[in-house]
Amino acid sequence: MRLTVFWQRMADHFGPGYADTFARDHVMTELGGRTVHEALDAGWDAKDVWRVVCTVMDVPRERH
Repeated sequence: MRLTVFWQRMADHFGPGYADTFARDHVMTELGGRTVHEALDAGWDAKDVWRVVCTVMDVPRERH
C-alpha cells in the first residue's frame, strides 16, 4: 500500500483534521508501543499499520 493511499484511508475514517493527531498521539501495543508515525518511521509497511489501525479502532470491514 502506498503512503498516499494509507493517509487517504486515515483521513476518510478519522477526518482530515484528526487523522494526523491520532497518528501522532495514539500509542498502540500492536505497533510495539508506537504511534502510527513512529511505526512508519521505523520501517513498518503502511498496509500492516493500516491493518492494526483497523483492528484497534474497529474500522468497518468495507473500509479495509
